[in-house]
Amino acid sequence: MRTNEVMSRLEAAVSALGDVDVSAWSEDTLKEQLGDLSAALVALDRGLSRVAEEIRARGLRIEEPVSA
Repeated sequence: MRTNEVMSRLEAAVSALGDVDVSAWSEDTLKEQLGDLSAALVALDRGLSRVAEEIRARGLRIEEPVSA
C-alpha cells in the first residue's frame, strides 16, 4: 500500500474515532455494545502499539504535536 494511502486511512480512522461519543449513549446501549466496543479498542491499542514500537525500533521518537 502506498504511503499516501496509508496516511489517508489513518487520518480517516482518527476522524471516525473523533465521532464516537459514548457519553451520549444510553446505559442499555453501552452495555449491549460493550463487547464489540472492547474488542475494537483492544485491536486499536494493539495496532497502535505495534506501529509505535516499529518507529521506536528505528531510533525515532513519537512526540505529541504542540498546539497552535
